[in-house]
Amino acid sequence: MAEMDPALGQDRCPGTSWNDLMASDSRPAPAILTEESYSYLGSEPLDAARYTSEEFARLERERMWPYVWQYAAREEDLPEAGDFVVYENAGRSWLLSRQDDGSIKAMANVCLHRGRKLRTEDGTADSFICPFHGFQWGKDGTYQGNPCPWDFKHLENEDMALPEAEVARWQGYVFIREAKGGPSIEEFLAPLPEHFKRWNHGECTTVICVAKEVAANWKVTAEAFMEAWHTLVTHPQILAFTGDCNGAYWFWGDNINVNHVPFGVLSPHLDPDGKSQQWIVDEFIKYNGRSSDNYDPSGDPYAVQVPDGMTARAALGAALRTAYAEQAGYSLDHATDAELIDALVYNVFPNFAPWGGFMPNIVYRWLPGKTPDTCVMEVRVLARIKQGEPIPRAVPRNTLRLDQKWTEAPELGGLGAVFEQDMDNLPFVQEGLHASVNGKVHLANYQEIRLRQFHRTMDKYISGELGKKA
Repeated sequence: MAEMDPALGQDRCPGTSWNDLMASDSRPAPAILTEESYSYLGSEPLDAARYTSEEFARLERERMWPYVWQYAAREEDLPEAGDFVVYENAGRSWLLSRQDDGSIKAMANVCLHRGRKLRTEDGTADSFICPFHGFQWGKDGTYQGNPCPWDFKHLENEDMALPEAEVARWQGYVFIREAKGGPSIEEFLAPLPEHFKRWNHGECTTVICVAKEVAANWKVTAEAFMEAWHTLVTHPQILAFTGDCNGAYWFWGDNINVNHVPFGVLSPHLDPDGKSQQWIVDEFIKYNGRSSDNYDPSGDPYAVQVPDGMTARAALGAALRTAYAEQAGYSLDHATDAELIDALVYNVFPNFAPWGGFMPNIVYRWLPGKTPDTCVMEVRVLARIKQGEPIPRAVPRNTLRLDQKWTEAPELGGLGAVFEQDMDNLPFVQEGLHASVNGKVHLANYQEIRLRQFHRTMDKYISGELGKKA
């Protein structure tokens, strides 16, 4: 039967492969960049209703979200005692509050009197006082009373503590899990902690943070960033320096997958005739996050001249190895060209995607909206802080409405235009899924293996194999 035929998962794009690029890198590539972790997961279509059905969204809320570790904040969002972050997802609202001992607690952001949210924005406070009737809790969630205690003698203080979620921290990320018990954060993230030893995000702070409401399901939106081959039609301007079909697609267990997308190489879809290695670099310069009308080559480490006999990747790697080492305050002589140039895009089930490497790291997060037809996408950019210097507080988040464009966040530079190209597709994907006659979504066997792994893991939560037993 075709579904069980592993030969269907063996095809790769003809020509240079990801491991060919690793073999020719100017530095020895570590095993995490060369050891393939892929297996064929079948070719069955998905049901379009997974993206459009309120019933499926309800199953996600009940059987999946409470049982997974959710990336809720970064340490630099709440660096001082009393700092708090409001984290809302899948119908829940939480207060993440920094304690005097440096720990972080996650407490339900709901007054236990009449249900008003205690806070609607991030801030700093030693206590949380309900704006409705004045019920009060300490920053640790302990109940501190109300203006009319004589009328509430039936309440015991210990019963009025704000409910808590579990909290875990890893490389500057703060996670919460609503249902207590289950795998530790290290177990849930494996093998990410081993891979990210080289690229420690705990040395970074948030220098850009932009969120936008999107007119598409959160899974539709996340999946647009799980494969690179849509570049051919959606982002043709970057084909000159993007190996869209040369990338690697790997996954581990239920929770982790990656797409390694090479930059500084010509797309296999383009005719190489007349396109020199210098031409590839020159095209890369146009889209490295700076707009063409304010570009200053004197301050751009990408603006390199490729020596005779050297590849664009090697020339870019040499320049960025020096530039990023100066930023980090330590040698990056061991860093491969790939770790300085390429998109090493990891995904953690269900909605967290940190980039690996030594460059400023992009981090994606997708959160479901109030209906299955909307979501919020958040983009952070992390930059390394020089060794020995304190981690500065994160920049505030810039939140864009549904009717705004990513290009209205100038801090994103050229990334805003690329994201906006994706947005041109996603609302029509959502509409098309609703309008589908056969109700089927067909996936590629290799280049969309991350999507298939994602949905298999989702099914394990829905069925009760993972999380709460059905």
